[in-house]
Amino acid sequence: MKTILGIRDKSQGSGIRLFLQLAVCSLTLFLASAVFGERIKDIASFEGVRTNQLIGYGLVAGLNGSGDKGLATMQTIANMLQRMGVTVNPKDIGAKNSAAVMVTATLPPFPKPGMRIDVLVSTIGDAKDLVGGTLLLSPLKGPDGSVYALAQGPVSIGGFIGGGGGTTTQKNHLTAGKVPEGATIERDLPFTLGSGGEIKLFLRHPDFATASSVVGKINETLKAGYASTIDSSAIRLKIPGEYREKIVDLITLLEAVDVAVDVAAKVVVNERTGTIVIGDKVRIAPVAISHGNLTIEIKTEYKVSQPQPFAPGNAETVVVPQKEVKVKEERAALIEVSGVTLGEIVKGLNALGVTPRDLISILQALKAAGALRAELEII
Repeated sequence: MKTILGIRDKSQGSGIRLFLQLAVCSLTLFLASAVFGERIKDIASFEGVRTNQLIGYGLVAGLNGSGDKGLATMQTIANMLQRMGVTVNPKDIGAKNSAAVMVTATLPPFPKPGMRIDVLVSTIGDAKDLVGGTLLLSPLKGPDGSVYALAQGPVSIGGFIGGGGGTTTQKNHLTAGKVPEGATIERDLPFTLGSGGEIKLFLRHPDFATASSVVGKINETLKAGYASTIDSSAIRLKIPGEYREKIVDLITLLEAVDVAVDVAAKVVVNERTGTIVIGDKVRIAPVAISHGNLTIEIKTEYKVSQPQPFAPGNAETVVVPQKEVKVKEERAALIEVSGVTLGEIVKGLNALGVTPRDLISILQALKAAGALRAELEII
């Protein structure tokens, strides 16, 4: 019996130890998730690490009679033929297989000659579609007027149009398309990281608390006070001596640092689609809301009075419209709405049983009354 009890006690002790280990692991994971923040690379960008926009004018050829009819396109064709040694009067060109387009692209950070990027092609004339078209060689320029890339290639529409005789079917937008990797970069942008022995970081969403958190984490990582705040969106970082020749290594190290991000209380409303997004920091002071709907229904019914049998030939059919107007106003009850957490706010607003359009009006009224403790942004 003692042996059996000894085995039983030993197994119970192992079970208790296992339970305590699992509890400690769970608590550790919970605390780790509670303090987990966003990486610096997700909330900020380093000075100079940015994209640039390119634009150009081009010609799409090979269309099936759906091109432009304007003189500007004909002049473009004449100019292109003239550069190839063919002289022609633009008024003598009656082609409908070409379209004048604007070509746009985004130049990535630190572009190098030979890299390929995607380009977007959009008609600027009266072309019906770009199906089956090919973009002819088009220079892409930056804001300074310099050519940074050359674009050419088949245009991908991702749609179609079919039918005829007044009955047609269409999928997607056919007057704009994409040329995947259709532009080749011809020159790069001169820029040196860390000029003047320092580099700046710019927060994507300016916030003083977040900027202070980033500075604290950077100084903690580098074990010295190299970082300092300039304002709510900019941070100055002095480059440590050991990283003067290894700026990329410094940026790689700092981008992986986790920072606690402080988000402002905000409610975003899109009136066009009826979309409402409520942030986690939003609070509503105790308030009573009464919201009722007024419905007005107007019906018109036509009564027809026809002539009796064997009536004289000059008898006419009389149509008498009869209108009926109904007004219905629903009873509106006061409902108390308050909340210190997002779940309580959602539960209280859902209790009103209103449509998104009505909810937008209620949020605007709450903001006007001072009960909505958040920024209300209407887009």
